[in-house]
Order: sequence, then structure tokens, then C-alpha cells
Amino acid sequence: MRPSAPVTPAQQAALVAAAGEAAAHAYAPYSNFRVGAALLLGDGSIVTGANVENASYGLTLCAERSAVVRAVTEHGPSMRIAAVAVANLNHADSSPCGACRQVMAEFMDPAAPVFFPQQGSVQSRSLGELLPFGFGVRHER
Repeated sequence: MRPSAPVTPAQQAALVAAAGEAAAHAYAPYSNFRVGAALLLGDGSIVTGANVENASYGLTLCAERSAVVRAVTEHGPSMRIAAVAVANLNHADSSPCGACRQVMAEFMDPAAPVFFPQQGSVQSRSLGELLPFGFGVRHER
């Protein structure tokens, strides 16, 4: 797998803003925890997703997985994620959950950055830091 190009400050700002805008479209009538995610793809495009809750809580779809599914649908299964940003309208700390980290790992280099709100600011960690022992074998793309 080829290493990702560094994310510029302008790209990071655009990604965080897009995640915030996506959160406004979340369907969260049960928790009122509206989350948005934005993916920067290897081709420079940004794809967003929002969380979609369900009365049967286990069927709820996180924003990050929503964005990955949309990216695969719109760009095909060979798309690559260069960076991810997560935002929520509750101003709460929220890094991606373990399930989202694992799904992102299918399409993302472990060194690629993930931006998320933590302690009142935007934090950045590599996917590898967030998911040090991910399941499965990474495929060369």
C-alpha cells in the first residue's frame, strides 16, 4: 500500500467543516447525538455521511460507516481514504467507535490521519494509533 500524502491545513479545515455540515443531516431522534463524518479520498474529493439511528438500537449506522458506504457506492471499491474527520453537534468528545475504525481500515492506510473533537479542540491521530490491532489482512490496492 502506498503511503498517504500529507493533509494540508486547508484540507483539514475543509474536512472538519464538511463533517460538521453532515451532522446537521443526522437522524438521531433517540439519542439526539448528531454526528457527521467527512472522508478525504485519494483523488481529492470529499464524501460525507451522517449517523442514522433506529428504534432497534443495534441497527443504528454511525456517520463514519455511512460515509464509507457512500464513498464505495459513488467511487467504487478501489477508492482510498486519505483522511477522516468526525464532528458532532453536541460538542462532545467523539473519536470513531471500534466498528467504524475497523471498517475504515479496509480503505485507509494506517498512517492516515483521523480528526475528531476531544477536550474542546480537534485532535489528530493516525488510524493505526486508533486501531493498533485491527482484524484481518490488509490488501494491497
